[in-house]
Amino acid sequence: MDEIRTIVVPSEAAGQRLDQFLATQLEGVSRSRVQLLMEQGDVLVNGEREKASLKLRGGESIKVTGEPHPAPLKAMAEDIPLHVIFEDANLAVIDKPAGMMVHAGSGQNEDARSRGTLVNALLFRFKKLSASGGDLRPGIVHRLDKNTSGLIVVAKNDRTHVALGEMFSSRQMKKTYVALVQGAVERQKGTINANVARDPVRRTRMTAHPQDNSRTAVSHYEVVRRFDTRFGKFTLVRVRIETGRTHQIRVHMASLGHPVVGDTLYGASAQLTDLVAAQAPTSKAARRKSDPERLRLGRNFLHAAELEFTHPVTGKLLSLTAPLPDELEEFLRRLEGVKGAEPLAPTRSSPAIAKMRK
Repeated sequence: MDEIRTIVVPSEAAGQRLDQFLATQLEGVSRSRVQLLMEQGDVLVNGEREKASLKLRGGESIKVTGEPHPAPLKAMAEDIPLHVIFEDANLAVIDKPAGMMVHAGSGQNEDARSRGTLVNALLFRFKKLSASGGDLRPGIVHRLDKNTSGLIVVAKNDRTHVALGEMFSSRQMKKTYVALVQGAVERQKGTINANVARDPVRRTRMTAHPQDNSRTAVSHYEVVRRFDTRFGKFTLVRVRIETGRTHQIRVHMASLGHPVVGDTLYGASAQLTDLVAAQAPTSKAARRKSDPERLRLGRNFLHAAELEFTHPVTGKLLSLTAPLPDELEEFLRRLEGVKGAEPLAPTRSSPAIAKMRK
């Protein structure tokens, strides 16, 4: 910052925390950004560094010597392994692992939270991507949630980016997911046509309840397999989405009373408990010595398994698939109590199918 900013604490601010007070004084600066400035030594109270929790008395002289507004973020190239399903001069299709953010958020800073993203890995691998998405999202045409794995298409140039964007908008992209949901889904197949909007109370969630700003969302599901286990009943479903709203499948399945396994944001259990062992008529002492088995997935059981679209440059039909990741296969085996069994679906070690036809 070219100029040091000095703030004298008024008497009416007595009792406030230092970081809370500064967040009200520095326009457009969040409390977390204030705390970062303090950690960097860019905030001095009467010439001394203080903790964010310092209770003000009034009359203190606070100097802010750093830039309260961070420089705009840009994605950075990082050497991160990628599972590339398809690639040519115009686009690439990646099998994204769960736990990887597609790109950093605009409100984040230059710390570890902006690293390890898919965009960073793409920049290292391909060097140049389309610029249509901006500095934070080069090449990104659509997104997958952090804890969702599977297929995502990226554009290498602006012409392809625009064409792919139009295909998504006009619903020419066929996107199919595999999800394991809690409970026994009643119907063998069905369509969920329920608008999706930001939850007005819990802003990290979306909702299928009617809202003024809700957007059309359509999901078609079909039961693949039913599980009746000692951990309860579960249903493996294939879900084809016509639209790509934020958290669409997660919201839609939860609206049926069947949240995606592992998705605690929408009501799924944090862990599954062996109900048979838990309800067994044993003594308290025996139960203390032998707790019932518990399963915890640590991610959402949601995988973008199939993607089909016409190549915007060559005109050929791309039909791409990605098998369930190993951790989801293993979870299904543990759910049924199977050890050392054959995979329940193609594993990552099996080559993903990439077919091109006219």
